[in-house]
Amino acid sequence: MSTDPINTKEETLSTIKFNRQTALKLDRIVLKLGRSKRLVFAQMVDYFYRSKKDPLDFNDELLKNMLVKNHQKYIGFIKAQEEMLLIPAKMEMSRISESQRQIIDRFNNEVLKHNANVLNNQNALANAFGESVMILNKILEGLNSKQAMKAQFVFILDSYIRSRDAFGMMTSAREKEDLIALTKEQIRLL
Repeated sequence: MSTDPINTKEETLSTIKFNRQTALKLDRIVLKLGRSKRLVFAQMVDYFYRSKKDPLDFNDELLKNMLVKNHQKYIGFIKAQEEMLLIPAKMEMSRISESQRQIIDRFNNEVLKHNANVLNNQNALANAFGESVMILNKILEGLNSKQAMKAQFVFILDSYIRSRDAFGMMTSAREKEDLIALTKEQIRLL
């Protein structure tokens, strides 16, 4: 047998009289919920009976107390999460951020120093190479002038030998001395 008073056939019906305005409000609630008047009324009575709420209390202190209690639980939960997770995570992120900044600063300093050293080395090598080229050019010029000097000296020597061979037995000592003086002068002009 069902214990629900609405569904039992043996129930005793009671009558409640209420004004027209309350009847209109009840009709609107019934239409909105899609239930019968008797069912909606029984559910309202059951609701007030179980929740122990006073229909005249529009502030509904029990509901307020329950909401405040739940709100305090949520705030406590959020504060616990903040202490357990958010604050340590923020501190760790700050530490990581500082560490990364230091690494970047050190890297930038080292790279800049290395780049400056490489640039200085390249400039030094360029200067050394330039000086080497100048020295090699001077050596080449010296070799060329030495070769030219040798060729001129061979020419002077050949001229001296030909002139001396052209002298005969009768050549005077004065002509021999003039030839020697002329040859020495040509060598000095080299």
